[in-house]
Amino acid sequence: MIQSVAIPELLSRPPARPQTHLLFVAPTAPLAPDYSCRSHDGDGGYPAYYHRVWETLRGLGYGVETAGHCQSVLAAAGRVDLVFSLMNRLPIHNPEIVVPALCEMAGIPHVGARPNIRALAEDKWLSKHAARSAGLPVAEGAVYADAQSLMVPPGFAGPYFVKNRFGAASEGVSPDSIQDDWAGAARVAGQLLERGMEVLVEAYAPGIDITVPVLGGAQPLFLGVVRPGSDRIGGIITEDLKRDDPLGYQLFDAGSLVPQLRDDVRALWGLAGPMDYFRLDYRFDPQSGRRVFLEFNICCHIGRSGAICLAAGQWGLSQADVLGHVVEFSLRRQASQRSRPWVF
Repeated sequence: MIQSVAIPELLSRPPARPQTHLLFVAPTAPLAPDYSCRSHDGDGGYPAYYHRVWETLRGLGYGVETAGHCQSVLAAAGRVDLVFSLMNRLPIHNPEIVVPALCEMAGIPHVGARPNIRALAEDKWLSKHAARSAGLPVAEGAVYADAQSLMVPPGFAGPYFVKNRFGAASEGVSPDSIQDDWAGAARVAGQLLERGMEVLVEAYAPGIDITVPVLGGAQPLFLGVVRPGSDRIGGIITEDLKRDDPLGYQLFDAGSLVPQLRDDVRALWGLAGPMDYFRLDYRFDPQSGRRVFLEFNICCHIGRSGAICLAAGQWGLSQADVLGHVVEFSLRRQASQRSRPWVF
């Protein structure tokens, strides 16, 4: 095991007969009256994932109503105890922030973190600066918001990595994201700008992708280290891999890197916590031992096949254990935060 503290003993557990009523919001959430698994072209396995999360929450004894649109939060004011939103993949800018902001407006506790922290995590450029201020190692970077700005290269040499400044599920990342020179990087950045994305260009970090799943608690609960599967150049996680997840995840033995990762988790928690569950994503070079922090993700995949539940599984924890802890910690985290809802 990678941690001396017994994680299961630190988890919050739902009561035998919970009285908590949840609103579960997801793009293709199962809906009344039959709550069948819905289909949606191009959405990979997400409908089945949302259905399993709903089933698990119900199996824990929570009352769960469902909705597939953000505005449902406003109608739920005064009727639900907690909103559990997986609305991170919508055809709008910064979708992860919408539901938390509406929950604050309606005075409803919500899973994740406060909207300002969700916005920080959503913005990979600002989160790099915040992480650097907390002592985490990050790569050099530069942002580009329009084609004209691409006339000026960043103040660091290639090779470069070109990606979406915002967005979830590696949107905009492809094998072309790695470019040796600025001419190639500017071409790829221009293509993303044409897709309506702002662009973040980073100094490419050789190595592999790893991720550190964490649960909230009195102190953050470090679950382990996971490596997402990739057969792409540079071992990167592209948009199609993230959407369809054909190669899955595996536990990664980080060895002597673990104390540094623990320090990073504590530093990020001190900066942005409390959060109910989250991941820290890195590039790690096994040859040099160099780690480079990329981003942190609050609305990350919490399905049985995802990094959170895989890492939790090595502690003997199921998806139900994880979801129960997330709900109970989130309720406790927000118990003393009495927002005054607007009158609708």
